[in-house]
Amino acid sequence: MGKSRTRGRGRAYSRGVPGLSGRVLVVDDNKVIRQLIRVNLELEGFEVVTAADGAECLEIVHRVRPDAVTLDVVMPRLDGLNTAARLRADARTRDIPIAIISACTPYEIESGWSAGADAFLPKPFEPAEMVRLVRRLVGRPEGEGAAGDAEPVVRPAG
Repeated sequence: MGKSRTRGRGRAYSRGVPGLSGRVLVVDDNKVIRQLIRVNLELEGFEVVTAADGAECLEIVHRVRPDAVTLDVVMPRLDGLNTAARLRADARTRDIPIAIISACTPYEIESGWSAGADAFLPKPFEPAEMVRLVRRLVGRPEGEGAAGDAEPVVRPAG
């Protein structure tokens, strides 16, 4: 039902901009996908920072201090599964909710759970699904969704 990791800190990392819902670090090697995710999240009031791969994510995550991270799996230099594992291994980033947004195999999904991912959203995805998933990860109330939309895979609580 819900995500497995919950932080009760609200919008601690937003810059105080009225209506801002939180900061999301979007990590994908495909520029078009990064832009698609960015635009849709910004339209919903999120602040979005992007990175082209896992190595860049790890370089900027402490400076950006996101409320959630989205990761593609297949990326150059450092893939999404290893990036998730490194985020979980670092005390400063271990509680940041992580969503894998990728065309994943069942093996990659199982490996992603082991690496610490909180949710998966398969590509191709509907932008509304992605926004709902990010809202859920940052603890923002969900808006009205269209009937019949597929739900992303979210780790069961507990």
